[in-house]
Amino acid sequence: MPPGAPRQETSMEQKVIVNPIEQAGPARRLLSNLFYGCGYNFYRCEDELHADDLLIRGKLSQLLVESRTHLGSLHAAFVRKHLPGRDGGPANPGAVEMGLVLERAQRELQVMETAILAAAEPALGRLRRHDREQGGVLAKLVALDGEALLALVTLRDAIARFDNGAVAAVGVGSLLRRSDFSTLWSRRQALLSVVSE
Repeated sequence: MPPGAPRQETSMEQKVIVNPIEQAGPARRLLSNLFYGCGYNFYRCEDELHADDLLIRGKLSQLLVESRTHLGSLHAAFVRKHLPGRDGGPANPGAVEMGLVLERAQRELQVMETAILAAAEPALGRLRRHDREQGGVLAKLVALDGEALLALVTLRDAIARFDNGAVAAVGVGSLLRRSDFSTLWSRRQALLSVVSE
């Protein structure tokens, strides 16, 4: 548009498009039979469960990154403040130990995250067959991942409440044990090993 030219107003009209599937009649009956009568819904449900499992594992990884990042910032601040000693002399052995505890906790969170990221992708074909034969393996997998999610949300929230490295060093070990992530993850791996047989 050239400078100084009058600006033209354009209007946009919104139209409501009626979805014929939502209306009563032969189209709805045909699609209903197609989607529900031929077993499509059964497989679609499994695909949704598989997508839920992937989504939950992504969230598990994110929670661990957030926890590790917070502990990392507390550790860095603690090291700046306490190591080496304030007067330039040797560091306090207690402060060194606390720094090591924070490093170990970060490594443990990293190991948990690696386990999640390296988790075997369940073969959908095998899971579908197994679901039909033994009932609900994929649903059990999603439930186990949901338990892990609740445990890691609790862990992340507790770690986020730490406001300094010394307090974190004292409490983080018990928080990691209470999360019981390794037991939950072992149950998940055992379930997947049954499916792969």
